[in-house]
Amino acid sequence: MEYISSDTNVWLDFVAIDRLNLPFLLPYVYLMNDETVDDELLSPPGLSNELLQLGLQKTELTEDEFFLAEELASKYAKPSIYDCIALAIAKVRGLILLTGDGPLRKAAVIEGVTVMGTIGILDQLHSRKHITDEEYAYCIQKLLEKNGGKVRLPKHELEIRLQRIRKQDCISKTVTFD
Repeated sequence: MEYISSDTNVWLDFVAIDRLNLPFLLPYVYLMNDETVDDELLSPPGLSNELLQLGLQKTELTEDEFFLAEELASKYAKPSIYDCIALAIAKVRGLILLTGDGPLRKAAVIEGVTVMGTIGILDQLHSRKHITDEEYAYCIQKLLEKNGGKVRLPKHELEIRLQRIRKQDCISKTVTFD
């Protein structure tokens, strides 16, 4: 199992499409600072408990991570302190950072930390055969429908994937799951 330092916004994307369980099909252990879990995962109600039941693991900051998070917060204007904590954990422990937050992604690249987001998780779920072509198309379609509100993903990247999977498997434009 590979460990990944997690920010909160990717989880909100999966909540928006009612597929919160999907990332836990991958062979990753998602870590999030215990204070972040308690302070940021408040909406929708019960989200933190559901994520913990699915396998999200709370972690405490080491002294090095604490000081690095403070340094990162003073170095980068946009990411929140919780974002900087997730980045510090990833950098100190040599982990991938799971986030879709633009300013945090930019800071991670500058800091030499590998980043993965919602689309990357979906791509891995699909390529590793954890979800079917139809489920993949459904998730991408739902993200496109929700994009611009709670979901903020690169529309072009979503459209490319949806066109590719539809062309590849001749999936109709309206996939429905109940």
